[in-house]
Amino acid sequence: MTASTAPAGKGPGKGSHRQSQVDPLAPLRRPDDPPWDVYLTGTVFLDIIFTGLDSAPVRGTESWARGMGSSPGGVANMATALARLGLRTSLAAAFGDDHYGDYCWDALEHGEGIDLTPSRTVPGWHSPVTVSMAYEGERTMVSHGHEPPSEEPAPECPPRARAAVASLAPGVSAPWIAQAASNGTRVFGDVGWDDTGAWDLAGLPDLPHCEAFLPNAEEAMRYTGADCPRAAAHALTAYVPLAVVTLGADGAYAVDRRTGETAEVPAIEVEALDPTGAGDVFVAGFVAGTLADWPLADRLAFAGLTAALSVQEFGGSLSAPGWSEIAAWWRKVQSVAGQSPTALERYGFLAGLVSEELVRPWPLRRAVPTIGFRRSA
Repeated sequence: MTASTAPAGKGPGKGSHRQSQVDPLAPLRRPDDPPWDVYLTGTVFLDIIFTGLDSAPVRGTESWARGMGSSPGGVANMATALARLGLRTSLAAAFGDDHYGDYCWDALEHGEGIDLTPSRTVPGWHSPVTVSMAYEGERTMVSHGHEPPSEEPAPECPPRARAAVASLAPGVSAPWIAQAASNGTRVFGDVGWDDTGAWDLAGLPDLPHCEAFLPNAEEAMRYTGADCPRAAAHALTAYVPLAVVTLGADGAYAVDRRTGETAEVPAIEVEALDPTGAGDVFVAGFVAGTLADWPLADRLAFAGLTAALSVQEFGGSLSAPGWSEIAAWWRKVQSVAGQSPTALERYGFLAGLVSEELVRPWPLRRAVPTIGFRRSA
């Protein structure tokens, strides 16, 4: 198969960044800055989400869902979360040359303002698909796809960016990560479950190029052998300057080896409808706060807030919050009678970022796109 450029009828993504309501990096921007705030690469899926199921599907029966949505998924969850927080985001990915691929390309480039200049559409390769069924705050997913094209979707020379988010995998080295780091890009390493069972940090060859590493509690303890996630975070700083460990319902804990600073922020209690993409949203929030040079505790609080807002909606990229959602939440919590002053103070940094002009009625619901509708004339 041969990789080509944008889908027919769609131009490259240069200059397509959509103006965000808030630019968290505005005070830091200079004329000689890199063109992009964040670069990332990976596989884009078409996600089809069924909602409104009363229970898990039962074998041998037909279940009807009260709602359905579709959106780009996979690495698109992270890219969308970054873009909605006002970061200029560039994505390198392979897209199928089917209608699904065209839909995902259009949704990301024109809907979210993500730069797809380094992306390619691949003739004869169909888009990977994931069907997600959400019920009782949990999810069940079924995915299908062929092996990705042999051509590396990431360019040999990644574009200049302030930061990059890299998905680390045991025994796999991605040359672009080292190259980006050598050019001054700050690399944030994400990681998934180690199916090999080795749990060996030395087996993550690109970890030394990362400024930050963001595993969950179970992953952090398995990788370090520590008996608690906080001890695991400290142990991880022997390998990476900044370790951030997510603690689920208990929030998150971080250690910065360079300053000796530690921070812990509790989670926000919300009614979780669908956890899809929440981890990606957390990382996006932390990256945004780090690039904005916020204190460590503020970065953790912001990442946790964005993740909490996302699980109150269905879908991955569909649920990633923007500044309107953040502003609406901030106004809402300040109006709650008996609200803890200490809790409000923890998020007081939002007062300098959001304004009444951003606020829309609460709760907020994003439009759920569906493939196939004709455009009106």
